[in-house]
Amino acid sequence: MNGGNVTKVTEVLLLGFRNFHKLKGFIFVCLLLIYCVTVCINLLIIILVSSSKSLHSPMYFFLSQLSLSDILLTTDIIPNALVSVINNGSTMSLMGCFSQFYVFGGLESSECFILTIMAYDRYMAICYPLRYSLMMSFPTCLKSVLCSWLLSFIFILVTTLMLSTLEFCGPNVIDHFFCDFAPIIELSCSETSAVQMEVVLLSIPVMVFPLIIIIVSYGCIVMAILRLSSNIDRWKTFSTCSSHLTVVCIFYGTLITIYILPPKGLSLSISKVVSILYTMVTPMLNPLIYSLKNKDIKDAVKHFAHIWAHRAL
Repeated sequence: MNGGNVTKVTEVLLLGFRNFHKLKGFIFVCLLLIYCVTVCINLLIIILVSSSKSLHSPMYFFLSQLSLSDILLTTDIIPNALVSVINNGSTMSLMGCFSQFYVFGGLESSECFILTIMAYDRYMAICYPLRYSLMMSFPTCLKSVLCSWLLSFIFILVTTLMLSTLEFCGPNVIDHFFCDFAPIIELSCSETSAVQMEVVLLSIPVMVFPLIIIIVSYGCIVMAILRLSSNIDRWKTFSTCSSHLTVVCIFYGTLITIYILPPKGLSLSISKVVSILYTMVTPMLNPLIYSLKNKDIKDAVKHFAHIWAHRAL
């Protein structure tokens, strides 16, 4: 009891897609298909990068880490969303809700850092090709990735611990398909300004600084490309980073839409659709964007398929 007559919240009800009830079957099939495709394609990328010598380079190593993050992110979100679609909502313990938010936040943060490292990798490859192999050695790449994962989950742990100190005395209904920061805050009956300020401050090293580094890196890349005399050379050089730039635009575009725009500027339905983009659709698109026009990955897929076909015979 809280204050003698107020029951503390021990579980939350996620309404999910209840306001899309007529599309229940369609939504379930779409989410299940997205999950299967996301896991399979990203897992294929990880297997190809680890087994193909032609893909043993910093760029593909970072891509495999991005794929790992995408698999874990969709696994954290989609299975419970599927349950929510079937049952017109799903219940989750409050601690389970915190846990889902912690994993989600840590993975989103790690994606910010990994995309930043990938931008720096392209900057070094294009602007300092002679120093590239030295500056982007495997030990350096491994350390940068480990630091990214570690810092991501440390930063989000601070936020999650702050959330867990708040009082939750009702209501316990979240009109969303997963436990995000804003819906959890709305459930609290405590003063939340300190937690919200702490999240704003933490977003600077997690989102703002990485975005600035990416913008500066691509500014330098563009200037280096413009100094090339041949249009063919310019296109070939730009094509090595076009996939990454596309992924960055989609990733940060959806994050800015959902977290930077005023909450009242988005209806709940539109907010859910945008959330689907960065929690489900983007993790599925990332490996497709990187592989559709990538000759190295296509060759690795053909080689991998040839080996398995030979073994089957």
